[in-house]
Amino acid sequence: MAEQITREDALTREGYRHACHIMLYGDSSAKLFGKIPIKHIVLMQMRFDGLLGFPGGLVNPSEETLEAGLSRELHEEVGVAVPVGVDNHVSSCLSPSCPRLITHFYIKKMTESELKEMEKAAVATATDHGLEVKTLSVISRVCKCTYKILLCIFLICLQVLGMVRVPLYFLKNGGGLPYFLSHSFISNSRAQLLSALQRCGLLSQGELEKAVRQAEQMRRTRSGDPH
Repeated sequence: MAEQITREDALTREGYRHACHIMLYGDSSAKLFGKIPIKHIVLMQMRFDGLLGFPGGLVNPSEETLEAGLSRELHEEVGVAVPVGVDNHVSSCLSPSCPRLITHFYIKKMTESELKEMEKAAVATATDHGLEVKTLSVISRVCKCTYKILLCIFLICLQVLGMVRVPLYFLKNGGGLPYFLSHSFISNSRAQLLSALQRCGLLSQGELEKAVRQAEQMRRTRSGDPH
C-alpha cells in the first residue's frame, strides 16, 4: 500500500519527481440500453501498455504549481482546458512502484455536457492522444537519476490510447464494474478509483465490496486458481 503524506510535506522533499492525476466525474441522466441508469460518468484512460489509469502526468513544482501542471497535462491529453485548484487535491503518496516519485491525486466534478465535450475533444483535438511525446533520450537530458527511475518516468510520460468510462453498474455474471476492476491498472490507480468512488458517494461500501470480491474471483479464474 502506498504511504500517504501531506501535500506540504511532498513539496518540501528534495530529489523527488511529482506526478499529478485526476478523476473527472459527473452525474448522468442516461440509461444503458434504455433500462439501466448510468447515474454517474467517471473518466479514466487506456494507456499505451494496456493498463488503465487517470489522466495527468509529470509536473515540475520548481517551474509551476502542481495544479497548473496538471491543467497543462489535461489540455495536452484531452484537448480541453480544465482548471484545477488546491481544493480538488485529495491525496499525495510515495509511489509503491517507482522510486523517488510522489503521486498526487485530484477529484473534480463536472457537468455531463462538459464531460461529453471532453470525450469528443480527446479524439479530435488533443495533441497527445495516442502519441508518445517524450523519449528516454529527451528525459535523460533533464533528469539526473538511475536507469530504473528513468524508466519509471519514461513509462509515465508515454501517452494514452483513449478515454474510457468506468461502468458503475452490475450486470449478470460479473459484468459492469466487477469486470472492469478485474483488468490491470497502473500503479495505485485502482485503489485511488475505489477510494474516490466511496469518497464522492457514487457507490455504497457494500457495492464496492461486492465489485472487488467478484473482480478478484474473475482474476483467480483467469489465472487457473479457483481459490
